Amino acid sequence: MSNYRRARVPGATYFFTVNLRDRTNDLLIREIDLYRAP
Repeated sequence: MSNYRRARVPGATYFFTVNLRDRTNDLLIREIDLYRAP
């Protein structure tokens, strides 16, 4: 895991990328609603 530098700002929004080892797998697309904020 990389050690990224981040500003510690209360209420800040962070964007990140998630992928699977098998990039042909569509699991993350099929289950996208589980990952969305309420």
